[in-house]
Amino acid sequence: MTDDDLNWTKLGSESGPELPLFRVRFDTMRHPTSAVKFQRMILETSDWVNVIAVTIDGLIVMVEQYRFGVGELTTEPAAGMVDIGEDPIDAAKRELLEETGFGGGNWRSLGTVQANPAIHNNQCHHWLAEGVEVVQAPTPDDGEAIRVHLMTLDDVKEAIAAGKLKHPLGLSALSRVFPLWDLPYTCSTT
Repeated sequence: MTDDDLNWTKLGSESGPELPLFRVRFDTMRHPTSAVKFQRMILETSDWVNVIAVTIDGLIVMVEQYRFGVGELTTEPAAGMVDIGEDPIDAAKRELLEETGFGGGNWRSLGTVQANPAIHNNQCHHWLAEGVEVVQAPTPDDGEAIRVHLMTLDDVKEAIAAGKLKHPLGLSALSRVFPLWDLPYTCSTT
């Protein structure tokens, strides 16, 4: 099978409704081998950031918040959207400060991942901030209610095993810094 057997041809594109965090786009695509036309929805959005922040004492800064999609509290690294015209590193520093009150430290990129390439057009930038400390009180957005947790690596592993930490982008960023699970991974279904 060649790349030509997998690459779809875009025949056209039209805008859909504007949503609070997304712009909807519908692309008409031709199947690479059958030539059948399909309409595909794409959610256009800004890039995102995730921050693995580690304090001077070696604790991992995490946030707990209610996630509407799953209807429950989740634990995850600080994260957010890159504003228009904002550099991802600046967005990461801003989000960490707003959500947790932590700042400073030494920063480096952990690379990017495609957030959900089936329907999203954006990237998620992972950052590591080592040696952070509290520099102000958290100032979450009006639509956020966040509790900050300082966790050991064992605490993070326990949260994963308990199903409290299962955000895939957070896990992706964390796994670039820490050994999160023994391989092969086994998970309890209860």
